[in-house]
Amino acid sequence: MSSKSTFTNSTSRSYALAIYELAQENSELNEVENGMNSLKELLNKSSDFKEMILNPIVTKEEKNNVITEIINRSSFCETLKKFLGFLINKNRLFYLNQIIDSFLNFVSTKKGELKAKLLSSKKLTAEELEKIRNELSKDFKSPIKIDYKHDPDLIAGLVIQIGSMMVDTSIKSKLRQLEKNMIEA
Repeated sequence: MSSKSTFTNSTSRSYALAIYELAQENSELNEVENGMNSLKELLNKSSDFKEMILNPIVTKEEKNNVITEIINRSSFCETLKKFLGFLINKNRLFYLNQIIDSFLNFVSTKKGELKAKLLSSKKLTAEELEKIRNELSKDFKSPIKIDYKHDPDLIAGLVIQIGSMMVDTSIKSKLRQLEKNMIEA
C-alpha cells in the first residue's frame, strides 16, 4: 500500500471519527447517518457530482454553491451542514467518499452489525433483500448490513460474502470451475 493511500485512509478516518463524535455529542447520530447515506447514494448515481468534488480546478466557491444547493434540497441536520462547510473551507471535499465510508463503518461497528456483500444476477426487490438479511441475521446471530450490487454478468445465482466466508451459487462461478477442471484433465 502506498504512503499516499495510507495517508488518505488515515485522514478520512480522522474526519469520520470527528463527525461521528460531534453527531453523538449533538444527539444527531441518526440524522447524520441518514444524510451520509444520501450523499453516498448521490456520489454513486451522479458522475457529475463525483467529478466536481474530485476536480481541483473547481473553485471552493463553486463547490460551496453546489453543496449549499444539495443541503437546501435535503433535510440535513446542523452538524452535517457545518461539517460539509468545514470540508469545503479546508479544501478536503475530495475525501468525502472515503469519509462517508469510514463514518458508516463506525456506525455499523457501534451497532454490532456484520457486513455482507451481496451480488445477484437479477435485480432484487426490497422485500427479497430484507428476507435475505433476516435469514443471514438468524444464521450469524447478529444484525447484518448488506452492501448489494446487481451484476448481470453472473448469469444466474447469488454471491454472498461475510468476512472471510463466501457462498457463491452463481452459474458464472460454476462455469469457471468446469472450465478449470477441463483444462486440468
